[in-house]
Amino acid sequence: MRSGEVLENSPLVPEIGPLVTSLLHASRSRGISFYMNISKLSCWVWCVLLGIVLLGLDCVAHAQSVPEAGWPNYGNDPGGARYSTAAQINRDNVAQLKVAWTYRTGALDVQTDLNHKAAFENTPILVDGKLFVSTPYDHVVALDPASGRKIWEFDPKLDLTHGYSEVTSRGVSAWRDTAAKPGAACPLRIFIGTLDARLIALDGRNGAMCVDFGAQGQIDLTRDVKLRDVGDYQVTSATSIAGDLVVVGSSIGDNRAVDIERGIVRAFDVRTGKMRWSWDPIPWAKDTKPRTGAGNAWSTISVDAERNLVFVPTGSASPDYFGGIRKGENKWANSVVALKASTGEFVWGFQVVHHDLWDYDVASQPTLFLWKDKTPAIAITTKMGRVFVLNRLNGIPLIPVEERPVPKSDIPGDEAWPTQPSGISTIPEGLKPRDAFGTNEEDLKWCEDRIKASRSEGIFTPPSLQGTIVYPGNAGGVNWSSSAFDPQRHLLIMNTNHLAMWVKLIEREKLAKAYDERKENRMEGEFARQTGAPYGMYREPFLSPSAQLPCTPPPWGTVEAVDLFSGKKMWDVPLGSYSKDQQSGTINFGGPIVTAGGVVFAAAAMDNFIRAFDSETGREIWKFELPASAQATPMTHSTGGKQYLVVAAGGHGKLGTKQGDYVVAFALP
Repeated sequence: MRSGEVLENSPLVPEIGPLVTSLLHASRSRGISFYMNISKLSCWVWCVLLGIVLLGLDCVAHAQSVPEAGWPNYGNDPGGARYSTAAQINRDNVAQLKVAWTYRTGALDVQTDLNHKAAFENTPILVDGKLFVSTPYDHVVALDPASGRKIWEFDPKLDLTHGYSEVTSRGVSAWRDTAAKPGAACPLRIFIGTLDARLIALDGRNGAMCVDFGAQGQIDLTRDVKLRDVGDYQVTSATSIAGDLVVVGSSIGDNRAVDIERGIVRAFDVRTGKMRWSWDPIPWAKDTKPRTGAGNAWSTISVDAERNLVFVPTGSASPDYFGGIRKGENKWANSVVALKASTGEFVWGFQVVHHDLWDYDVASQPTLFLWKDKTPAIAITTKMGRVFVLNRLNGIPLIPVEERPVPKSDIPGDEAWPTQPSGISTIPEGLKPRDAFGTNEEDLKWCEDRIKASRSEGIFTPPSLQGTIVYPGNAGGVNWSSSAFDPQRHLLIMNTNHLAMWVKLIEREKLAKAYDERKENRMEGEFARQTGAPYGMYREPFLSPSAQLPCTPPPWGTVEAVDLFSGKKMWDVPLGSYSKDQQSGTINFGGPIVTAGGVVFAAAAMDNFIRAFDSETGREIWKFELPASAQATPMTHSTGGKQYLVVAAGGHGKLGTKQGDYVVAFALP
């Protein structure tokens, strides 16, 4: 029990004090003769009653000694479990939640064209009594967790004239200097990676830059990567803390070219900023002509401090949709790799996709947990919707993985890898004409005909000149939202997307004409040059022409739970809706959290609601309409005996949801 629950909710507590007083008073006034003269039955009753009282006192003392539930890392614990021991809010009372406070960051008040792509994807952290929030433009704000009052704000002074590939910051990290002397600067350091690829250290007390770190508080991360395009090499996810190191990857704008920035992962001394190690996921790329880039870790890296390990999720080598220059498996792109945290030395790797041709980055932070026999384990969620469960110490699968044959490429000069690893499949894979969906006959026929006219031979159908249905598409499955682990029920809980993409390769000499004729050919999606490759690329969400809804059957987004001990799906429910009173599910960005109160919280959908689900059954038990959409993962903490649920509600410019600048906190009345 926690002290807040005992003191506020237990009717026994107010009676304990008077009862103990009366017992002690009776024993003092009557002395030994009192006990000598009572009957055996009375003695038994008094002993039992005294035992109950003492047990109650012990429970209260224990509850008061239990620290309040915090959220000190992006995924709460360094291993990204997104599980909270807070249980004041539970499945029985969650429907009583009310808004406790709202804070507005003012992020979108700036006059810039970048607002149209800004996404408030932040998950706040709670450290040393402050809630730390980062905005899409990398402002860091410290808030009072109980009131939402601003304590300080830091502005990194971004140059907003650049065309940044992404405009978001998913979070910050924190390191506490336990050896700091009283009055020393920066006893708590807050680290943020920025859109212009700086790593900045701030004093958690006041937001001042820690001038002993790097160059007056910051490091230019563009060094050593051969920057190709300003604004396409960034940091958008929270950095990770491993001992006295801050570990950082990068977000790289892909599909621009073959020869783009290197996807190196680096570790810096938290005090001085000195680089301690660097790891290149694709060292073989130096031998390709032109040199292949990326393979970068753009999600958050997980940490196992006890075993001196970090777990790095990597994306695809460049470019995504043509691999003729980067022949072979392309290790260690599209992988999770274990490195020694102190040195960066390679320990093991597990590749979820060989020779990626589908933009199937490992976008999720790996989830660390204990297997049923207490073996340290790791769960990997993927854009394919497949889950891999491995031994954390050696990368050997705990749930069997098979290499299964997949379709061949028909693109001259490219050779798809002949097999791909299986895994726990959580969403539909591949699309046949009979699977098409439309809200009217015209849309249904259009979707059917397009499937028939395209390559659509199941998951891992390679891109083609005629057009390929890629299902699931590059949005997921599971994207950067990652997963949550419920240790009570050994459930891995994740938000999934059910969206196909239509991908077409275009010969280099025809690319300009195809771009010029895009409107008359209904090609209103994304063109990519893939400079240095013989083919450019076009992709778009596979949507029906009139309703503009997915050609795949609903639900289009879900929250689901998988038993990690058996690999069995336990429940799967729609997340969000495109129209009122329907349970269609929607495309979603943002993940779930789970609590000891038996509640899963998730926002993320394209409507404006945050929802609560029963962690045992998946039943929706509460929802609240936010002032803007929340493409973000919430967090929860208990402060002053009260549990709060906090979510960033600012929408997603690229997704087209309602934008804003709200941080909203909920609590029980």
